[in-house]
Amino acid sequence: MARHRFSNPPFDQINVTPLIDTLFFLLIIFMITAPLLEYSMDVTPPSYNAADIRPDDNSKVVNIRKNGDIVFENQVVSMPELVQRLTALRDSGRKYSFYLRADADLRYGAVIDVLRSVKNAGFNDLSLITSAEE
Repeated sequence: MARHRFSNPPFDQINVTPLIDTLFFLLIIFMITAPLLEYSMDVTPPSYNAADIRPDDNSKVVNIRKNGDIVFENQVVSMPELVQRLTALRDSGRKYSFYLRADADLRYGAVIDVLRSVKNAGFNDLSLITSAEE
């Protein structure tokens, strides 16, 4: 009986290829998720205690109260009434700038709806009023 011997010496090194593959995979995952973590901070909207502003002839103020009421030119209006008044202002031919003041406890979508209405009426000069820094 003849014994068969293999001519290859035993392999006594660790195969690091799967380890390197895993490291590259984790690196890619961290590179993708790191920028997303930057924008996940808690944001508190401004409160409704900003100083009163005196609009001039070329500016208008739109206020949104905590209960969702829209106040335009010192009158409570609904969204269709606001759109109608904005359209009338646009048709007058004068250029107006708008200031928007919203309550801090207000739903974010309500503010966006008013912003969209002002923009759709043809006015691009819109500023948001915030409370004074402490």
